[in-house]
Amino acid sequence: MSVFKFTGFCVLSVVAYISSHQLMAEEWFEFRGPTGQGHSTVKSLPTAWSPTEHVLWKTDIPGVGWSSPIVVGEKVYVTTAVPTSEDKLPEQSLRVVCLDLETGEVLWNKEVFQETKETAQRIHKKNSHASPTPISDGKVIYVHFGTFGTACLSLDGKELWKTDELKYEMQHGNGGSPCIVDDKLVIICDGKGKNFIAALNRNTGKIEWKVDRNVEGRKKFSFGTPLVITVNGEKQIVAPGTDVISGHSPKDGKEIWHLNYTGYSVIPRPVFSHGLIFVTTSYDRPSLLAIRPDGKGDVTDTHLAWSNKSQIPHTPSLLVVGDELYAVSDKGIAQCFDARTGELIWKERVGGNYSASPLYADGKIYFQSEEGETTIIEAGKKYKEIGRNHLKEPTLASYAVAGDTLLIRTKTQLYRIGK
Repeated sequence: MSVFKFTGFCVLSVVAYISSHQLMAEEWFEFRGPTGQGHSTVKSLPTAWSPTEHVLWKTDIPGVGWSSPIVVGEKVYVTTAVPTSEDKLPEQSLRVVCLDLETGEVLWNKEVFQETKETAQRIHKKNSHASPTPISDGKVIYVHFGTFGTACLSLDGKELWKTDELKYEMQHGNGGSPCIVDDKLVIICDGKGKNFIAALNRNTGKIEWKVDRNVEGRKKFSFGTPLVITVNGEKQIVAPGTDVISGHSPKDGKEIWHLNYTGYSVIPRPVFSHGLIFVTTSYDRPSLLAIRPDGKGDVTDTHLAWSNKSQIPHTPSLLVVGDELYAVSDKGIAQCFDARTGELIWKERVGGNYSASPLYADGKIYFQSEEGETTIIEAGKKYKEIGRNHLKEPTLASYAVAGDTLLIRTKTQLYRIGK
């Protein structure tokens, strides 16, 4: 039975705000920050910490969730899933938690959806029931829990609308985060059945358009997060998925171009630089592809600029800094490529296992391992390690930046790290 509840209009404007101590340098409203590509403009992020040193606060987050935190004004938002029983497949309370940025205090903790015994699904051991990262326009919060529903909340937790109209059969749970383009919230829904891309009206939650993705084969599922780019003055939505990446018109979802490849369970978010889209094709053996997104129709044979298949990440997204493209594989092999040509510049084993996407700020790259260790290197054509910091707890979530501090989510805690 469809659930659709509407209690008001979302106001779609970005609020300017001043921190209690400083003007916030940037808005960390979505997965991977202001551009969705892992860049921060902050010049003084911390480079040294431990579970007890340079910790401004740490707060227990109930349940389990691998969504990344976002920051809106003086508030931090994360999603989580709290089991409601001890069953093998327990019901899950799918929730949003709001914290005070200054103190780490939980301001509110609200259930948005329920995953019932009838709908409970097995998930991958590296996944959670709350993996998509929230997104904001500065005035409201949008949260997505896969087929269980999507919702819009005010900054103080009031439900503005929610819907479970985007029904699809998930495999291994949910994963991909939404993106905002104009008056729409765009979501990739790639399960083990019929796959599609959909846009919801940000004011009402109603479906504006829905485009099917015709994927053949046994393994159809992926966990893609779209990226909005501008090509020749026109916006397009870049949507990675099983066996294909495509560009779409924000107005009606019409496909502009697509490029075919072999790969499923696609997780990394694309990045865009030098007129190229960079994406990896995930499982079984991932390729790194550099694609020119200025074509029309099937561009498989015409718009692939370069590719590489050597120790490419399944899970962490890529990072472009200047003329260099950086990648860290799930097994801890970091690589630096010439972004334009694909030439390998260096390759180093940093150690550990990786799911979180890397962060760039002030000439430094932050790699965060699943074991809770951050390796910081200088961005450049030579591998130079600056330091390592360990929180001694598993983490798969990616970083968020708040002023000159880092927000790092571990399995049980949310840390704010500062100097």
